[in-house]
Amino acid sequence: MKKSYQSLEVNLTNNMRQVIHRKLSKNFFRLSLVFLLALTTTLSAQEGDSAKGKSLFNANCAACHKLDKKMTGPALRNVETRLLEEQGLTKDWIYAWIKNSSGVIKSGDAYANKIYNEYGGAAMTAFPQLSNEDIDNILAYTAKEKEAPAQTPGLVPTGQTTTDSSGVTNEIILGALAVLFALLALGLFLVNKTLRRFASAQNIEVEEGSKRTPLWKAFVQNQFLMIVVAIFFLLSSAYFVYGYLSQIGVDQGYQPVQPIHYSHRIHAGDNGIDCKYCHSSARVSKHSGIPSLNVCMNCHKSIYEVSPETATEEYSKEFYDGEIKKLYKAVGWDDAEQKYTGETQPVKWVRIHNLPDFAYFNHSQHVTVAGVECQTCHGPVEEMEVMYQHAPLTMGWCINCHRETNINVKDNAYYTKIHEELSKKYGVEELTAAQMGGLECGKCHY
Repeated sequence: MKKSYQSLEVNLTNNMRQVIHRKLSKNFFRLSLVFLLALTTTLSAQEGDSAKGKSLFNANCAACHKLDKKMTGPALRNVETRLLEEQGLTKDWIYAWIKNSSGVIKSGDAYANKIYNEYGGAAMTAFPQLSNEDIDNILAYTAKEKEAPAQTPGLVPTGQTTTDSSGVTNEIILGALAVLFALLALGLFLVNKTLRRFASAQNIEVEEGSKRTPLWKAFVQNQFLMIVVAIFFLLSSAYFVYGYLSQIGVDQGYQPVQPIHYSHRIHAGDNGIDCKYCHSSARVSKHSGIPSLNVCMNCHKSIYEVSPETATEEYSKEFYDGEIKKLYKAVGWDDAEQKYTGETQPVKWVRIHNLPDFAYFNHSQHVTVAGVECQTCHGPVEEMEVMYQHAPLTMGWCINCHRETNINVKDNAYYTKIHEELSKKYGVEELTAAQMGGLECGKCHY
């Protein structure tokens, strides 16, 4: 009987050990699986090349996605980790989604349909050309931590002024020179006074200059001199009056402040945007036209801030970003929700180039027919931070251009006969705009 109890006790102990062993093994397996899954997630983000991923991201994803901001699609910073932790979706799901999102949606995938409905029923563009390695590179780029904004040396907040390294300004230098000359004049006066006092103490007579006839009295007594001076003043006055009147309506250098700051240096210069992309009517119309704000939003739906390298000492990054927000307010764009609100505000642009009403000028005739570059009249626009009137736009300035500019008649049947006849008349190989009638009054005044 005792042996039976002992054997039963041994059997129970073994059974309990086996149960405990199985439970520990199962829990250990689960812990190991979680650990391996987390490790796999970490390593998978490191599998790709983030440098190549950045190029692929900019080429394929940047039109609809930002890393840290919702746009047409969701923000993608740490997207692989977030999908795994929040939805339990592995990288295989990401591969399938990127290569054919419509297929994943049609399969009935719950999360795919949720995203599809959340973003207005717009399916993501399929990228079957991207390999798994390419996607790994993109995910490696999205897994990088957000870098702190770099401080560009030399930049100061808008509204603050700078001084040169020595701390000495022109005003201080001029002030110091004025004080120096005042001290010099005072010194000469004191020296003169001291010498006179010394001469008086030594009974030395100081000869005073002989009395002279005042200049005004000599001028009054000489009638010829009065006539010459009068004629001189009349001619000088006429010259200055003529010069003043000639400048009426000439606004060369005019540089008004616009309600929304627009940098031609950034758009036409750094980004190389063609002038006629914004001023499209210059090709076909008399006027170059003011681009609508929708043209601006073609780009600025995605570009909501400028890069730090774009900033200058006078205009900081915060200033430019603030001007983009002014644009959003004018067009009624909700940047957070990525949609228009319908609440718009008119922008009262200030006109810069303005010809008199009696002068006719056609942009399309010069831009399309003559092939004149915008910079010919408007100056180096690609270098201008704030647009200003570069040329005087006077009648003489236009006439000189017509006298010096040759007409391009190559492959233009309209000008063939005229060119042959006028070439014989003037005895030249190339005709200028003036020789083609560009100096006739009725061409610009009618």
